[in-house]
Amino acid sequence: MIELNTFAYTPEEHEAEKASNSYLMSLVAIIAGLPLPIINLIATLVFYVGNRKSSYFVRWHCTQALLSQVSMLFINSYGFWWTVSILFTEEKVTNNFIAYLIAAFVFNLAEFIATIYTAIQTRKGIHVEWWFYSNLTHLVCKS
Repeated sequence: MIELNTFAYTPEEHEAEKASNSYLMSLVAIIAGLPLPIINLIATLVFYVGNRKSSYFVRWHCTQALLSQVSMLFINSYGFWWTVSILFTEEKVTNNFIAYLIAAFVFNLAEFIATIYTAIQTRKGIHVEWWFYSNLTHLVCKS
């Protein structure tokens, strides 16, 4: 799921810090906006916009963090609104609902662990590529 690669150059200290902060932004946003899934995406988007003219290393990691939050938005929003519909309508809790919540929890946990690991490695100046997201990031972020 996670692949360590070397970048064409060794990033400076401030670049590694900014790149690491792009991942930490989504973790901090979890604390602030836990019930609303869009808060993480907004926080990561604001950080991305603020750093879109930074070095390629910083932009690349900001883009990867943003793309991962977009997919998390879809997964968490669907679960959020399904839960709201169960609470405020006649809809019942089904096995499908419980299975979705378990799958969403596992996906969120994996993303949470990967985010912490990536933030630590990126802070050290190590380039970390996530499966699926890194390919999209290479397409979106040009050097």
